[in-house]
Amino acid sequence: MEKNNNYCVIMAGGIGSRFWPMSTQKFPKQFHDILGTGRTMIQQTFDRISQLIPAENIYVITNQEYVELSQQQLPEIPANNIVGEPAMKNTSACNLYMAKKIENTNPNANIIVMPADHLIMKEKIFLEKIGLALDIVSKNDYLITLGITPTRPDTGYGYIQFIQEKNENYSKVKTFTEKPDLEIAKSFIESGDFLWNAGIFIWSVKSILKAFKRYLPEMTNQFNTCEYNSESEKESMDVIYPTVSKISIDNGILEKANNVYVIPANLGWSDLGTWTSVYTNADKNDDNNAVNSKNVLTYNSKGNVIRIKNQNKVAVIDGLKNYIIVDTEKALLICPRENDQLIKDYVLDLKNLKKGERFM
Repeated sequence: MEKNNNYCVIMAGGIGSRFWPMSTQKFPKQFHDILGTGRTMIQQTFDRISQLIPAENIYVITNQEYVELSQQQLPEIPANNIVGEPAMKNTSACNLYMAKKIENTNPNANIIVMPADHLIMKEKIFLEKIGLALDIVSKNDYLITLGITPTRPDTGYGYIQFIQEKNENYSKVKTFTEKPDLEIAKSFIESGDFLWNAGIFIWSVKSILKAFKRYLPEMTNQFNTCEYNSESEKESMDVIYPTVSKISIDNGILEKANNVYVIPANLGWSDLGTWTSVYTNADKNDDNNAVNSKNVLTYNSKGNVIRIKNQNKVAVIDGLKNYIIVDTEKALLICPRENDQLIKDYVLDLKNLKKGERFM
């Protein structure tokens, strides 16, 4: 298998409103170093996959607003490989766009599609599983997803049910289930034939375009009107995007197709979707506080995630347990960790304030 037939698409279009006030509409979470590693989320994603895929075969699909930010953070990637969508249309549109664009360059391409803002602790296993997947899709008309071995009945993730076969490496997918309630999640874990859906996909250009033609024919026709990798591409997208339906790749294709396979993987994975997941994965001090600033004094305070943007500012915190404390130039958030799902609501309420937009 030739190395240069392998491509990667990093999806980096989200706003990350659950990470307010650090993540804002102008500067979303994938461009932040949320865990304090010295590299931002998107940079870590690039570092990980560039061990397998040459930089000229790595693409970023993001919102037009974040093209410049992506270029600044990933100077290794050719500027033309960083593509801005004119509107947010969920994951079917961006996958079709990138498959068409890469097909135009190399019709024999195999593509890995992955989110820009996920944490993967076990990189070696990840790279092995991706290598296996690329090998499989180069020889078979399969759509492959990586399934994460679940560690708890989490209601925030989608689940993949698979058919257990003799082949240990990968299995046929039976069903996809969006975020279930707790009872259902518990029964999934007990049954032993469910994995978390990490949103990491591997397929050949031929297989995914065949699936689009079959399951989303209208969208396929819309994207066929563009001349890819030409001067007119951006102009075409400005015309195509407003007409395209908003549908996820899971709903649009993977739930319907009968050639979907899953590779179970224990990757030390988190989608870092909430401040609580950041707390879980961050380094903590003796009081179990996850702090990113030297100038924070805590008294009788445990289990807090504390982020102070201004490193010259001192913070004294007394008597808080299991709180999220995030201080940025424009905003201050103090809320119990258990309320981290409400942050989206705070953001909506702020938007309704007369001058709230300034703090987003």
